[in-house]
Amino acid sequence: MAKRKGVSLSVGRGEKSKKGGLTAKGRAKYNRATGSNLQAPVTEKNPTGKRAARRKSFCARMKGMPGPLKDKKGRPTRKALALKRWRC
Repeated sequence: MAKRKGVSLSVGRGEKSKKGGLTAKGRAKYNRATGSNLQAPVTEKNPTGKRAARRKSFCARMKGMPGPLKDKKGRPTRKALALKRWRC
């Protein structure tokens, strides 16, 4: 199995969202670099069908991730921001 290179993404260049996750520009850059198919977050209140299943799966995975929800200064971490954005 080939090892993928890391992709440089930063908040300042508009690739990472300050709300947590990636912007459309960041997702496009990551997809080009790795051949992946990252999609936008499911943010609506009552998704149906595949979008609901995708949200449920994401929330189950992210809630089990190690790490705090707040940093030392009391600010939410990127993990916390992503969970909030996806309405987990």
